[in-house]
Amino acid sequence: MRQISPTLISFHSSLSFSFPNLPANPRLQIPVRFRFHISRSMASHVVGYPRIGPKRELKFALESFWDGKSNAEELHKVASDLRVSIWKQMADAGIKYIPSNTFSYYDQVLDTTAMLGAVPSRYGWSGGEVGFDVYFSMARGNASVPAMEMTKWFDTNYHYIVPELGLETEFSYASRKAVQEYKEARALGIDTVPVLVGPVSYLLLSKPAKGVGESFSLLSLLDKILPIYKEVVAELKAAGASWIQFDEPTLVMDLDSHKLHAFTHAYKELESSVSGLNVLIETYFADLPADAYNTVTALKGVTAIGFDLVRGSNTLDLIKNRYPPGKYLFAGVVDGRNIWANDLDASLSTLQALEGVVGKDKLVVSTSCSLLHTAVDLVNETKLDEELKSWLAFAAQKLLEVNGLAKALSGQKDEAFYSANAAAHASRRSSPRVTDEDVQIATAALKGSDHRRATNVSARLEAQHEKLNLPIIPTTTIGSFPQTLELRKIRREYKASTISEEDYVKAIKEEIEAVVKLQEELDIDVLVHGEPERNDMVEYFGEQLSGFAFTVNGWVQSYGSRCVKPPIIYSDVSRPKSMTVFWSKLAQSMTQRPMKGMLTGPVTILNWSFVRNDQPRNETCYQIALAIKNEVEDLEKAGIGVIQIDEAALREGLPLRKSEQQFYLDWAVHSFRITNSAVQDTTQIHTHMCYSNFNDIIDSIIDMDADVITIENSRSDEKLLSVFREGGVKYGAGMGPGVYDIHSPRIPSTEEIVDRVNKMLTVLDSKFLWVNPDCGLKTRKYSEVKPALSNMVAAAKLARINLAANK
Repeated sequence: MRQISPTLISFHSSLSFSFPNLPANPRLQIPVRFRFHISRSMASHVVGYPRIGPKRELKFALESFWDGKSNAEELHKVASDLRVSIWKQMADAGIKYIPSNTFSYYDQVLDTTAMLGAVPSRYGWSGGEVGFDVYFSMARGNASVPAMEMTKWFDTNYHYIVPELGLETEFSYASRKAVQEYKEARALGIDTVPVLVGPVSYLLLSKPAKGVGESFSLLSLLDKILPIYKEVVAELKAAGASWIQFDEPTLVMDLDSHKLHAFTHAYKELESSVSGLNVLIETYFADLPADAYNTVTALKGVTAIGFDLVRGSNTLDLIKNRYPPGKYLFAGVVDGRNIWANDLDASLSTLQALEGVVGKDKLVVSTSCSLLHTAVDLVNETKLDEELKSWLAFAAQKLLEVNGLAKALSGQKDEAFYSANAAAHASRRSSPRVTDEDVQIATAALKGSDHRRATNVSARLEAQHEKLNLPIIPTTTIGSFPQTLELRKIRREYKASTISEEDYVKAIKEEIEAVVKLQEELDIDVLVHGEPERNDMVEYFGEQLSGFAFTVNGWVQSYGSRCVKPPIIYSDVSRPKSMTVFWSKLAQSMTQRPMKGMLTGPVTILNWSFVRNDQPRNETCYQIALAIKNEVEDLEKAGIGVIQIDEAALREGLPLRKSEQQFYLDWAVHSFRITNSAVQDTTQIHTHMCYSNFNDIIDSIIDMDADVITIENSRSDEKLLSVFREGGVKYGAGMGPGVYDIHSPRIPSTEEIVDRVNKMLTVLDSKFLWVNPDCGLKTRKYSEVKPALSNMVAAAKLARINLAANK
C-alpha cells in the first residue's frame, strides 16, 4: 500500500459542497481548507460504505433527475460531493485501506454490467461509454422496453440488477467508473483500494438471456470477460493504484468443483496483469465451505483474503488450522449487517488469536461486509434515548470501532473507548426494558403444536367461494396505492402535531374513499384501502408494537433510490392494542366488495428490522407471530373476510448454505401459520412474496397453507411458472403470479397481460388463478397506475371470455 506522508496532511480545495434543492446537511459541507489527522500505520479496512448520504441526498438527487427537475451535471455534482465526504470521513477515522468504486448511482452489479458493455440489445446501445440513458433504462425500464430483472443480494434486503448473458453477448470496456473514482480520490490526496465485483461471482450472479437455454453455462463466458478486467487493472495500475479488491461473495455458497475451478482459472489468467499490485479477495455473508477455503487460499497472484468472521465464525477454525504463510488476512470482526455496538474485548481476543496464526504484520482489522447494509450515522439520531444509543453503532461509528481495534493491536489501546464499550454492553445485559416475562411464557407455550388450520385448503376455498362469490380469475392489487407528496405531507404534519387528529383522520379517510372509488370504477374484484396512513410496511407495525425503537435518519438502501428505515428490535415483542382494525373497518364500510385487511407477516418484520442479537432470531419471530395473530383475529371479528399477511422477505432470510436452510424454513413457515391458525374457514388468508428466487422453496411455500398467494413473476421473466411447468409441482390453492412490473414506469398493454395470463393457464388451474401486479403501487404515479390496472382488468375479463368459449 502506498503510504501517505507525512502523517499530518493539509491541502486546499476549491470544491463547493452544497446540494441544490436539498435540505442543508452540515456533515457534507467540507471546509475549503481541512486537515487529515491520520494514524495510517494502523492496519484497518472497510469493505464498503453506504452511498445514499446521511440524509438520503443521493435518493433526492436521483429522483429529481428522473423527473426532469435537474440535469446530469447536477446529479454528478451531488454524487461527487458524497464520495469526497465519505473518503474524508474514513481518512479522518484512521482507516488505512479506504475503498473506492463502492459508490453507485443504482447498483454495483449493474455498474459491472456497464463496465463489461454487457447491455441487452433491447436498450439500443450502439457502443461507447454507457451513459445515464442506457444505465437507468436497464435499471428501471422506459416507455418502450422493460427493466432487467431485480433480485435480492444474497440474504440481504438489498436488490441487485441481474445481468442477462448468452453466447451472443458482446463484451467491451464501456465504463471507466472504477478508474475515474480512484483518480478522483487520489487528486484529493487519498490513496484508495478500488473495488470490483469479481469476474466469477459476476457470472454466477447472472442469468441466461431470454431465448438462451437454462442449460447454458454462464461460466463459459469467463474467458470473454477477463480481457476487460485486465484492461481495468492496467488502467488502475497506470493511475497509481497499489491495491485492488475483488469481491467474490459467491465463495460462501455451496459450489461444485467446476465452479470452484473457475476461480482458480480466473485468477491464474489475471496473475500477470495484477503483478505489482496487492490483490485482496473479499468474501462475506457466511462461512466458507472447506473446499472453497482451500480454493481461495491457493489462488495465484492474491496477496490478501477477507473473511466475514461475524456470520462466518466457523471459518476461524479453518484459518487456525491452516493459513497460507505470507498472505494478509483481512479479519471481518465488525458487523456490517446490524447496528449493535461491537463487543470490543471479544473482538480483540479473536484478533489476538489470529495474530498468532498469520503474524502481526499480516493482520488487518475489517468489517464483516460492506456497511451498505447498515444505517449511516448515529449522530443524526436525536430521538433515541441515551441508554439505547449507547448500545448502537451505525456505519460512522463502525469506522471508529475498526480503528479502535487496529490501534489496540498495535499497542495503542484507547482505554476510555474500551471502558465505555464494556459499560454499554453491561447496561444492555442488565436492563429491565429488554425482557417481558409474559411474552417469554407465551412464546414457550407455542412448542408442541404446528399451528395448522383445522380444515384443508380445498374445503376452505369452497366455503370462501360461497361467501365471497368472486368471478373466475379474480383481480386484486397487492396493497399500497401511490403515496403522493400531499399524502406524505399530511403524515409529516400529523407526526409533528401541526395538524389535529381530527384533520388527519379526515384527510386519510378522503384518500381511502378516492382509492376505493377508483378500484370500483376499474372493476377490481377484491379491493385494498391503499395504505395512505402507512409510511413503511414494517415501520408502521413496529411503531405500534412494544420492543421496537425507531430512528429519524436510519435509512438503508434497498435498491436504486428506494431506501428503508428498519426498526430496531431491542426487547421482547408484544401488541398493546389493535393496529389496523380502525382503517380496515372504515374502508370495508365504503364498499360492498371484499376489502382486504393488510398486515405484514412476522418473518418479514423480522428480516426487515435490525434484530436483537442476544437471543435466537426464531424466538423473536415467534413473539412477533403472536402479536400478528392477535391482530388477525381482531380483523376477523370486525367483519374483514379477506386478510393478507405479507411475507415478502421470507425467501430473503434463507441461509446461504443448504445445511442450514431447513431449520430456518421450519420456524419461518411455522411463524406464518401461527398468525392465522385460529380463523374460520370462510376467512380467506392471502400472503405475498416478491423479488427472490422462490422455485427452490416451493414446498415450504405450499406448507405455509395460505388460501391465496400473490407472487412476483413478470420482472423475473416468469421464472416462477417453470416450477409448475418443468418441476411438475401441483398447487392446490389460489395463486396470483404478477402480470406486470411495478418498479418500472412502463405501462403494459392489455394484449401483453393477456399473453401472460394465457401462459399461466397452461400450468395453473383457472379456478385457482388470480390476476394482480407484481407488488404494491406505492412508488408509482397515478398517471401510470390507472391505465396499467385498467389494462390488467380488461385482460382478466378477456381471459374469462376465452375460458367460457372453450368450454
